[in-house]
Amino acid sequence: MPALVQLYIRSCAMGFALAAVFVGLLFWSDVGGLWHLVSTSDVGIIAAVMLFMGNGIIFAGANFAITILRMEEREPPRDGGRRAPQMVAVPVPVRVDRDPRTVSRRPRDW
Repeated sequence: MPALVQLYIRSCAMGFALAAVFVGLLFWSDVGGLWHLVSTSDVGIIAAVMLFMGNGIIFAGANFAITILRMEEREPPRDGGRRAPQMVAVPVPVRVDRDPRTVSRRPRDW
């Protein structure tokens, strides 16, 4: 299996595990009477599964994105040596044959 697919599966597993802990803490602390609503309703299990799946998708995606963004390629440290030459802007004189105020603004037919 490719390494990127393994990384994605691992990130999803960690995201859904974190979602399970998060939803469990929401129910345990009874935020907004959530545990009472879920436990006394006849469709409470559907609400709990939807809450778990929604948070699982968000946490898995965020975990995978953070993992990918942390995979930067680091440059090896420079071991001295000479620096690359720097570009220096040198003004170049340009001779003008005519007065620019008298030049017509019509395009030439080439």
